[in-house]
Amino acid sequence: QSMDSTLHYIHNDSDLSTNSSFSPEEERKSKVQDVVPQALLDQYLSMTDPSRAQTVDTEIAKHCAYSLPGVALTLGRQNWHCLKDTYETLASDMQWKVRRTLAFSIHELAVILGDQLTAGDLVPVFNGFLKDLDEVRIGVLKHLHDFLKLLHVDKRREYLYQLQEFLVTDNSRNWRFRAELAEQLILLLDLYSARDIYDYLRPIAFSLCADKVSSVRWISYKLVSEMVKKLYMASVPTFVVDLMNELVEKFCRCHKWSGRQTFVFICQTISEDDCLPMDQFA
Repeated sequence: QSMDSTLHYIHNDSDLSTNSSFSPEEERKSKVQDVVPQALLDQYLSMTDPSRAQTVDTEIAKHCAYSLPGVALTLGRQNWHCLKDTYETLASDMQWKVRRTLAFSIHELAVILGDQLTAGDLVPVFNGFLKDLDEVRIGVLKHLHDFLKLLHVDKRREYLYQLQEFLVTDNSRNWRFRAELAEQLILLLDLYSARDIYDYLRPIAFSLCADKVSSVRWISYKLVSEMVKKLYMASVPTFVVDLMNELVEKFCRCHKWSGRQTFVFICQTISEDDCLPMDQFA
């Protein structure tokens, strides 16, 4: 019955503002919540107890991780201190399935908690997931744009240096990982400046265009065409000119037929999506 009012409270405009009415000290002191019966919350928090996995259900920690965003939404960000320790326990769980579950939902939790708590409590966990097994990393990668758009610009720029690491996977045959990276980079173009796109995203895009798997290449053609469009609309025209010159040099004049074919496909995508005026294209 209280869910509607709780949802209204969580998504209230004033509550989503960057200024929290709770100082960190007050949050640490206030350990009492009155949203749900305390016994019910205590029962939920006890799901991370290792003995429960032996006596109740071996998957109990995974169930706990799966439900955590819903519990956080119900309690509200003012009661995050009740869940913080449990969240960190789950994030370092030995079972990769538990960490994977959290990785897939960390962007949702960031929306619930707001930017201050996200920067302090979720970003370190997010950084840990970036270095985890591929099964965990894919959860972060699939919602990379959703998470990064919630961070402040300076914090967001720090991840530009790490995007290259997504090209390396535990299993090189895991082409879907690289395909997902290309999809996410298309979305990330809106979050970064023309210089950042040219300096950091361009080399990754060119690498993906030369991938061994055609599905990855096809998404990468779209990525490069969107990059051309974004750089053309930027205030500094040199970026798009340099990018097009590199396309000609790297692919059009490639000694392999596959490279020259890539150039044709990129040209086709640029033309079909009206990424450039035709005189500029010519």
